[in-house]
Amino acid sequence: MKTVRLTNGQVLLIREAVSQDAADIIQYLEKIPYDSEFLTFGPGELTRSVDEEEKMIIESSKAQNKVTLVVEVENMIVGCLNFRGGPRPRNEHTGEFGVSVLKKYWGQGIGSAMIEEMIEWAKVSTVVRKINLLVRSDNSRAVHIYEKLGFMREGVISRGVFISGQFYDYIHMGYLIN
Repeated sequence: MKTVRLTNGQVLLIREAVSQDAADIIQYLEKIPYDSEFLTFGPGELTRSVDEEEKMIIESSKAQNKVTLVVEVENMIVGCLNFRGGPRPRNEHTGEFGVSVLKKYWGQGIGSAMIEEMIEWAKVSTVVRKINLLVRSDNSRAVHIYEKLGFMREGVISRGVFISGQFYDYIHMGYLIN
């Protein structure tokens, strides 16, 4: 658990999700696609139930290579990060994450703070040794943040996503632990 004071004076709390957060996370996930075109899902495309979310949170909390982080401001979830490691011994050391923040809170360092918390979690992990991500190549703001945090470009995945009749490429980035 970590607290951070925002530039506007508000205090945010970064913590691992617990099963009681499931309904609030679902509400958050229903709002977030309206804030950004850079997500892998659009409005109404994520159809997870509260029970399914609760099971994912419980599974995440029991695994050594999974973590779900939430960010709260005034008891409201305003950001979320999910890291999922590989399911088998040969790839359990590596995984991919997704991160999002409500648009109202953009530009205050919340995404960076969540990623830094995930990196610290991975460093003390006995399993995770590589963090991967995919970022749309036209999301220059995010690419800049990831590079600033130490992620390296590893390649391009052409036509990685199709939105509103247009293909977009992904940049594959990675962060090595130890």
